[in-house]
Amino acid sequence: MPDAPSAAPGLYLHVPFCSSICPYCDFSVMHAASPARQSFVARLVAEVALAAPTWRDPRPFDTVYFGGGTPSQLHPEELARVLDACRTHLAFDSPWIFLEANPEDVTAEACAAWRALGVRTLSLGVQSFSDETLRFLGRRHTGRQARAAVETALAAGFDTVSIDLIFGRRGQTTEDWQSELSTAVSLEPQHLSCYQLTIHEGTRFGVEAKHGRLTELPEDEQAMLFEVTHRFLADAGWPAYEVSNFARGPEHQSRHNRKYWDHTPYLGLGPSAHSLAADASAPARRWWNARGTPQWEKKVAAGERPIEGQEILGPGEMAAEALLLGLRTTAGIDLDTLRERYGIDLLAANDTLVARLVDEGRFVLRAGQDGGRWLVPTPSGLAVADGLAAAFDLTLPN
Repeated sequence: MPDAPSAAPGLYLHVPFCSSICPYCDFSVMHAASPARQSFVARLVAEVALAAPTWRDPRPFDTVYFGGGTPSQLHPEELARVLDACRTHLAFDSPWIFLEANPEDVTAEACAAWRALGVRTLSLGVQSFSDETLRFLGRRHTGRQARAAVETALAAGFDTVSIDLIFGRRGQTTEDWQSELSTAVSLEPQHLSCYQLTIHEGTRFGVEAKHGRLTELPEDEQAMLFEVTHRFLADAGWPAYEVSNFARGPEHQSRHNRKYWDHTPYLGLGPSAHSLAADASAPARRWWNARGTPQWEKKVAAGERPIEGQEILGPGEMAAEALLLGLRTTAGIDLDTLRERYGIDLLAANDTLVARLVDEGRFVLRAGQDGGRWLVPTPSGLAVADGLAAAFDLTLPN
């Protein structure tokens, strides 16, 4: 895979169904029996047809990402129906197809069916290999089932098998987390995503936190687990390429997610999905669908685009996002591209700040292969990337 992400747009398809609602989840998800899933698929197919005439980017999509929720809750025939609609109404270029799945849905037969659909990356919502942690997180599978699911997926021949893990529950020690990472590494997937547990308002964990029954780990303990994650996985052969993402080689980095980090256009369909249209000839525009599945379905059934809101992003907003997203990656910020795209000379406007952060070991300045300049976060910079981004002056010149 080339160092630079593909400039072709990506397609995201949100499937909101889950067999159970995890207490930490703040995504648009719901329980549903088979008839409701069938109805949803019909609506998603209809939205594809509604969205296609308004999508102006002439380049074919080269990634398709089934996210959720739990897309593996849909039968392979239902996934095929959605993909057929996409191929009918949208331009495709041998897209790399991603599918999120829960361990309890992974069987040899299911993997064979997903492979037949063209799925190349299977992302498994393992979250933990510890039965105690899985119970705390409200997951339906056991640690043994998680290990078996990874082994089954790897045997099926996907180009990339990815494991999601969560760290940072109260009482979790460094030794506990290293044991989790050791198990993941021993299974030899090609990709790992390690997310810090965050308590969101409106979730079951959020309610417990509001009543004082649950708290997040102290910041110093979170920082320690973050550092352990990056050091352990780098030593084991899974270097980070983003704050939470680790790959055994560049070819296993997420082709789809990198589009979000680079402001590559993407079309999102399904409840709560977001889209971005961005090119040099017009201001960037982001829009998003109705979050609730009933509201989304009602609009689509009436023949309407289920768009809930939109925003126009000027150079200042785009530059701020590019800085925030870029500082979360190990590649960092291409300073020349930032200036050419958005009119921001980051070094000139922040010379004192950059010098201090370089002295503190948060960043390094590097020359790119093309002679350009890059501001690259170190591991300690990645740990506090969001806070560092807020410190920069992004005032556009008059």
